[in-house]
Amino acid sequence: MATAKKPAPKAAAPVKVKTPAKVAKPAAKPAAKVAPVSKTAKAIAKLSSSIAKLTERKDKLNAEINALREQRTALKVAPAAVAAPKAMGAVKAAAPAKAVKRATKK
Repeated sequence: MATAKKPAPKAAAPVKVKTPAKVAKPAAKPAAKVAPVSKTAKAIAKLSSSIAKLTERKDKLNAEINALREQRTALKVAPAAVAAPKAMGAVKAAAPAKAVKRATKK
C-alpha cells in the first residue's frame, strides 16, 4: 500500500487582536412587514385596475352617445310637431273656403 503523505506543517497563524465589542445602538423600529406579493399577483392587479379605468371611460362614452341619440330624436320630433300644426292649420283654413265656395255655387 501506498503511504499517506503528511500534510505540510502550517505556518504560524498571525495573532488576531480582538477589538472590544461596540455598544449596539437601539435600532429604529423596522417598518411593518408587507406580505410578499408574487409577480403574477402584481400583474393581475395592474391589469384589473387598467380594465376598471377603461370600463369607466366606456360607460361615460356610452352615456354621452345615448344623450346625443335622445337629443337627435327630440330634434327630429320637434320639426314634425311644428310642421304638423301648420299643415293642419292650412287644411282647416282651406276647408272652410271650399265649403263657402260650394255653398255659393248652390
